[in-house]
Amino acid sequence: MNPKITDWRGRRVWLVGASSGIGAALAQHLAGLGARLALTARSADRLAGLDIGDADALILPCDATDAAALAAARDSLVAAWQGVDLVIYLAGDYVPMTAASFDLAVAERVVAVNFGGAMRLAACVLGDLQPGGGIAFVASVAGYRGLPRALCYGPGKAALIHFAECLHFDLAPKGVGVWVVNPGFVATRLTARNDFAMPALMSPDAAAEALVAGLATGSFEIDFPKRFTRIMKLLALLPYRWYFPLVRRRTGD
Repeated sequence: MNPKITDWRGRRVWLVGASSGIGAALAQHLAGLGARLALTARSADRLAGLDIGDADALILPCDATDAAALAAARDSLVAAWQGVDLVIYLAGDYVPMTAASFDLAVAERVVAVNFGGAMRLAACVLGDLQPGGGIAFVASVAGYRGLPRALCYGPGKAALIHFAECLHFDLAPKGVGVWVVNPGFVATRLTARNDFAMPALMSPDAAAEALVAGLATGSFEIDFPKRFTRIMKLLALLPYRWYFPLVRRRTGD
């Protein structure tokens, strides 16, 4: 089991990927709960423009795929706070892609953000994580099994889930939490690229609330909305001879 995080007052939280989407909504939500926030994304202007009330956040702009920049941000955070309680990786990229439109450069960029950045962040902070806190990674239900149009998105999220599982084996016995967050569809600038109906679409605010609620349970996986993720989990259990035809029929691919 992971630590159950229920009291956010004074808790030092580093959000990487906080300028938009779930990250921005989570920053606003945690500020309202009394957390101390460090906010990272590529755009310093977007971070500075977040509506987090009277919270005095550390603004640490950098590219999550740049290991040196991440390390420098971590050093600034530790110098200011003398430690960190919880780190959450929310940075992500998404480009719908099929075999017919496969673009290696784009695929490598998407995987570098969705998986490579998470590993780089972990490398920066593993020595800082203490019992009662830990690190959370926002992956996706798209990482459960292969899906149409997810040729470069799904593999990075699947790798991130696997990475979090392995890390949990090492850190949980020490009282350090490792969480994987697997949302369904959330209305963001990235999912706006989809040209199909997205079932059980959530707002970023609802996703942030579900994430915080999940951190209070001590569970390794935080997945939402349940009415959608339960279906995806069931599909993931099917043998391939049933899985492929069923998903093709449901998606029209």
